[in-house]
Amino acid sequence: MCGYVFVPALFCDFCQKTQEVTEIRKKPDKKRSNGILNEDIRAKEVMVISDTGEQIGLKSRSEAIDLAYSRDLDLVLVAPNAKPPVAKFMDYNKYRYEQQKKAREAKKKQNVMQLKELRLSPKIEKHDFDTKIKKGRKFLEDGDKLKLSIRFRGREMAHTNRGRDVMMDFAKKCNDIGQIESHPKQDGRTMVMTLTPKKE
Repeated sequence: MCGYVFVPALFCDFCQKTQEVTEIRKKPDKKRSNGILNEDIRAKEVMVISDTGEQIGLKSRSEAIDLAYSRDLDLVLVAPNAKPPVAKFMDYNKYRYEQQKKAREAKKKQNVMQLKELRLSPKIEKHDFDTKIKKGRKFLEDGDKLKLSIRFRGREMAHTNRGRDVMMDFAKKCNDIGQIESHPKQDGRTMVMTLTPKKE
């Protein structure tokens, strides 16, 4: 039989202290980050910059992490290829959120132009024409290119000039936000014109 005596109170005290040490050395809710955050940093020494921009100086990795944790911040490698590498104190979760926000905003600003089409008629009623104008303006405001098409049926082929007038009138009502890219062109029974958003 083993000569050790198990004392529950001492064991619990040991567990609690171990947990406290672990909490000091490791911040909760942090995602591993390609070797740029806290214990993931591989460099033995780093040039440390405080969260206020003050240059603290060359520190060992563990010393720099302890300093960051003492301020309730993270140690983040901002210039890994520098000699020595440069690390800064910051709230990494907040930093990641701001970076993701900037990326989303940049993506929104990227103008991915799509080609939208509206079909008109040489005998289009005013109400329908106004509805098409509203839709067309929305497409142009969203940064999309607009293709207008008219299909001439039967005897309408004798009055293609009416279709041209409808298209030019449409372009005129959108000239504050759009410009003609290609004027009305007829191909068989179909007439086509394209408008493109005006550049700011």
